[in-house]
Amino acid sequence: MPRFVLEVMYDGTKFNGSQIQGEQPTVQLELNKALSTLFRSTLSTYGASRTDEGVHALSNFYHFDAEAFDFDLVYKCNAILPESLSVKKLYKAADDFNARFDAISRRYRYRIYAKKNPFLANRAFHFPYKLNHDILNETAAIIKEYEHFESFSKRNSQSKTFICKIKDSHWEQHGEELHYVVEANRFLRGMVRGLVGTQVYIARGKGTIADFRKIIEAKDCTEAYFDVPGHGLYLEEITYKEGVLIS
Repeated sequence: MPRFVLEVMYDGTKFNGSQIQGEQPTVQLELNKALSTLFRSTLSTYGASRTDEGVHALSNFYHFDAEAFDFDLVYKCNAILPESLSVKKLYKAADDFNARFDAISRRYRYRIYAKKNPFLANRAFHFPYKLNHDILNETAAIIKEYEHFESFSKRNSQSKTFICKIKDSHWEQHGEELHYVVEANRFLRGMVRGLVGTQVYIARGKGTIADFRKIIEAKDCTEAYFDVPGHGLYLEEITYKEGVLIS
């Protein structure tokens, strides 16, 4: 049976995460319902990256198997999906393609703003406290030195390994917003929020650079800080080998 891939984007505040959780509103559930309606049979999707409640995606991928069709799937999906979720593009892939395991890298962006702005509510993290940007740049660089990130994996994770290969980790200034950008081959559950929360903690003067290294090397999630909201986080890009997805 042919395998197809949907590239989607969504407002994470409208969902209890991306992955199926019974009948709770999730991205995967809405996609499954839409496709099952269009194909008039039960279809299931499989996502590239799991995002938690509140976390947004500018690009996420879901593969599914279905018989060949002759209608505009993107248009019809978007006509019945909720406003908070849309299909960007449809691809054809090899029968053994897996949206999750064939991904080469994933990039996330976390947005912070200091001055109250009603138009950024639920779109970025309002943090009206002073941060030492030099410290943030230093901690971001330090992250690239490590591969074991158990300290930034929430408990009850089903991960068999805590090894992640970080390709990029840096902070950017965008007008009044401060962004943390991180790219890796894979991420652990809650990892990006843990990285952001812990860096913010250190940059507020609550700890030292040496403390930051100790937190990473402790391999203990109780040492890290995850207390930043999901709505500041965006799954920004997922990369596959060239030619794997055919549009």
